[in-house]
This record gives sequence, C-alpha cells and structure tokens, in this order.
Amino acid sequence: MKLGSGRRTDLPLTERLAALREAVEVAEGRLGVPEVSRARTLLAKAGAREALGDATVVALAGATGSGKSTLFNAVSGSEVSTPGVRRPTTGVAHAAVWGDHGADRLLDWLQVPRRHRVHPAEPALDGLVLLDLPDHDSVRLENRLEVDRLVELVDVLVWVLDPQKYADAAVHSRYLAPLAGHAGVLVVVFNQVDRLDDAAARACLTDLRGLLDREGLAATPIMPTSARTGAGLPELRAELAARVAARRAATDRLAADARSAAAALARHCAPDADGGRARDDREGLAAALADAAGVPAVVSAVERSVRRDGQQHTGWPVLRWTSKLRADPLSRLHLGSEAARSSLPEAGAVQTAGVDTALRRTRDAAGQGLPQAWRDELRRTAELSEERLADRLDRAVTGTDLGPDRTPVWQRAAGGLQWLLALTALAGALWLLALVGLGLLQLADVVPLPRVEGIPLPTLLLVGGLLAGLLLALVSRPLVRAGARRRARQARQQLTDRVATVADTEVLQPLTRVRADHDRFRAAVTRAGS
Repeated sequence: MKLGSGRRTDLPLTERLAALREAVEVAEGRLGVPEVSRARTLLAKAGAREALGDATVVALAGATGSGKSTLFNAVSGSEVSTPGVRRPTTGVAHAAVWGDHGADRLLDWLQVPRRHRVHPAEPALDGLVLLDLPDHDSVRLENRLEVDRLVELVDVLVWVLDPQKYADAAVHSRYLAPLAGHAGVLVVVFNQVDRLDDAAARACLTDLRGLLDREGLAATPIMPTSARTGAGLPELRAELAARVAARRAATDRLAADARSAAAALARHCAPDADGGRARDDREGLAAALADAAGVPAVVSAVERSVRRDGQQHTGWPVLRWTSKLRADPLSRLHLGSEAARSSLPEAGAVQTAGVDTALRRTRDAAGQGLPQAWRDELRRTAELSEERLADRLDRAVTGTDLGPDRTPVWQRAAGGLQWLLALTALAGALWLLALVGLGLLQLADVVPLPRVEGIPLPTLLLVGGLLAGLLLALVSRPLVRAGARRRARQARQQLTDRVATVADTEVLQPLTRVRADHDRFRAAVTRAGS
C-alpha cells in the first residue's frame, strides 16, 4: 500500500542553477546574509554532484529503534549493517552498492568509507547506492552532525518512522517540515507495521498522512513496511527501482535544493518589482549640496567682482585707482582650477544638517519598498559616497570658470566718454591756471577770454567736465549693478549644474546601481525558484 505520490515538471536544472548563480554573483559583496552563503554552497555541491556520474544515492534515516538498519539489510539482501543491542545502534554510515556507475568516486565525495557491493546485483536496482545513516537522535553529537551532513547531500531521502515515534515533534520540526520543498525526493516508510493490527495501522497511517500534508509534504509517499516479516518490501524496492531507472533523482534533488535556496533568497527581494519606488529628489539634493559647497558665497563674490569691474570702467578716471586698493572678491576664492582647493569657508552646522537630511531622503527614496538587507547596502553605499563628496564638490566649484565676461560695449564707450570728460575738465583747469599766471604777470587783458552765456569757457569746461563725469558715473551705476546680478545668476546656474553632476555621479548613480542590482537579483531569484 502506498499513500500519496506526485511529480512536477520544472524549469531545466541548468537554467535554474544559472539563475541561482547570477543571483549569488549579484549579491556577492552586497548582501551580508547567510542565505547567500548557503546558495553558494549549493552551487558548489551541484557542480560536484553532476560530475560524479548518474548513480542514485538513497539514504535511510530515522530514530534509534525504528528498524532502519534491519530494513537496510532486508533491501540489500545481506547483513551489511549490524543492528546493535545497545543504543545508539548505527554509529557510522554504511553503503550498499548495486552495479558500478562511478559509485566509488561518489562515496569518496560523500565521505562514506564502509561499502558493500551487492552480488548478484538486481538489474532493476543497477545504479543504486543505499546508505544506512546514523540515528538522528543519537546521544553522540558526531552522529547527529553526520546525519545532518549527509541529509544535505543524498539524492533521495527515505525517512523511517515506527509506530511509537512516528509523530515525534523533533523529527517533524527539525527534518520533515523543512523538506516541504523536497517532497518529490522524500519517501516516508512506516516501519514495524507488523506490531499493529489492521485498524491501528490504518489509523496511524491516516494520522501520519495528515501530519505530512499539513507540513507541505502532500506529494511525499508513505510506505508501510515490516523488515521482520517482509511486508511492504516489494513495494519499497519497486519505488527505489523506479527512481533509479528514471536517472532523475540527483537532478530532482538539486532542483528542489535550488528552489529552496531561491525561496530563502526571496526573503531579501521586494515583493513588487516596482514597489514603492519614489522619484529621486535631484533638485533638493543639488540645492543642499550647493549650499554646503559655498555656492552662495561664490555667487556673491561674482556679483561684487563684476560690479567692481564695471565701476572701474564707468567711474571717474581720476579716482579709479582707489578701487584697485581692494582685492578682487572672486580672485580671493582661488577658483578656476580643479587641481587646487578653494578658499571657500567650511560648511556650517546648518548646511551640514541640510546635506544630511537631503542624503537621507534620497537614500530612503531609493530604498523604498526594499528589504532590510538592501537598505543596509544602500546605507553603506551612501556612506562611501559621502566620504568623497566634500572633495568632489570643492573640485567642482573650483573648476568652474567664473571669470568676468568681456567688458560690455556700453561700458567701454562710457569709459571712453569719461576719459574725454576728464580731459575736458583738465583742459579747463589748465586754462584757468594759465589765466591766473597771466594775471600775476598783469597780462590778463592781452589774451581774450571766451564766454558762453556770460560764463568763461575755461570754467565751463572744468565744471561741465566734472559734473558730466559725475552724472555719467551715477547713471552707469544701476546699469552696472543690473549686469552684475545677471552675471551672478549665470554663475549660480553654472555652479548648480556642476554640483548636480557631482550629485548624480557620487550619490544618485551609486544608489541607482544598487537598486538595479536588486532588480537583477530579484529576477534571477524568481527564475531560480519558478
């Protein structure tokens, strides 16, 4: 009698393992979670197992006193594993081998030294390697560790239960329930059925079936046997023969392991491919970085520098030299070269707090909807970016060419006119001095003094030149200021663009790459677990 069975058609193992390998490669160095290490171990196991031939490794596992070794001997047809009179009985894994199929290399890999070749080998079981594992409830730790190790490596696991401990919570919680994704490579044997009458046997089998179904093992067959009377052994041997003949046990086990590994990795994937992705606040980040990089100070320096140059061009020539006593506000910042640091002041507490807030918002937006492991990776990436940010911002601001534009034509014209007016006033002044000299020599009446509307021409030239120069300077001043403000706006745009480029390169792009890696990881995990 066999209760429950099932097969499922899957993605080809090579494609499944390739997807799992891609997921591990993407997660390498990014996710510090144990599931990645376990998936990497599985890939190494898969590579080794595929190279070791097509023999089918079946392990008998069970508790002390379940009759596992007696069942092993009954299937192999000889006293290979000697049942002990003292518990724990089986201390070392034994192997019975039907045929060759590279079994020795396979057992070397499994690290099972005790081997027995079955003669004559049954054709139906040719290619079977049957293991009798130590008791999973052994009082010896090394025996329990050996069971755990081999349970992970064998192709088919036959779990032997007995009427006394078939519902043992330790067996179900530690071994059977975690194998829910491996139902197709698991067989449950209800041994020692001869100790029960028919009604009790049916009740136990029904109860066991319910337990397995609730644990996600509905596809796992239950086979009642008695190693002492031989009941159920033909069915068990037929089940083993079918699995050996299919030559798919190793592939099915690896596929189940890959699905299980993918399910574990899926806990580190966003539930929705586009779940909660927020728009990057590029403008807010650039504005905060610009403030911290000293862009307002540079813009102010540009405005004052342009205004200073404009006033030099349009101001009264006689007093222009006084403006040169003050250093150019822009040149004092040492801008224009990416090779040297600027003389901009360090960011204050307010600017630093603004940058921290903008970076945190950007990081949170990039990680919205992501599991904690990926948010941790975003945090590490952002921290690495922040370490380079101050220097890159200073270089971006320093390397921006903010030198003054060519002097506007009107300023050159105004400057020329100022010189003309100054020369006019100078001519009037010299003329008046000449008249004073002539007066001292009592020759004032010798040279006629031209007048305009009764005003002496030299006086008109002096006063008119001075007043016209002053008026021209006053008229030019608001125009110079307007031009300085316009140049400051251009400088602000240039600097903001450079800062935005740094924000893209040093902050947004690394965070975007992490998000893209998550999407690749999620797609690969989905394929591996499909």
